[in-house]
Amino acid sequence: MSALSRRFKHTLCCAGVLACLSIPHVHAATPEQSVNELVQRFTTAQSTFDRAELEALTAENYIEISPLGELDPRAKMLSFYVRKDDKPLPAITVDEISTRVLGNTGIVLAKVSYGMTVGGQTRTFSLRSTFVALQEGGAWKLVSAQYTPIRPAAAPAR
Repeated sequence: MSALSRRFKHTLCCAGVLACLSIPHVHAATPEQSVNELVQRFTTAQSTFDRAELEALTAENYIEISPLGELDPRAKMLSFYVRKDDKPLPAITVDEISTRVLGNTGIVLAKVSYGMTVGGQTRTFSLRSTFVALQEGGAWKLVSAQYTPIRPAAAPAR
């Protein structure tokens, strides 16, 4: 092997090592973080009426209990997210999150708050929500959600 060939291999090897060292260390998301991100993406898709994203984030056997106590299979839930007019979209926030992951099942308890402007007036309300996710083939999908209205605080007695 010629000196030029050895020098080229040495330079190439050093460049490879330096390239590997310069790659930032990426931390894998914990299962809890992945499930929380799924819930955030789901509520964002709800707020933007992104039916395709809602379909992608939910399992075929998804079912939810609506704030009215109705049992809604996936098809019924998806049918709600069809824009029929130019009304303003709701603002949705998720907080007070508590997440548990048990094997391939994730459970998220959260407060989901909605703000909507109708007729120039803003209406806000909040729900206690439970989301259940299942991991299959490395991907998390929602299989269930339940929404329970939170009653507004009573006005103080006079």
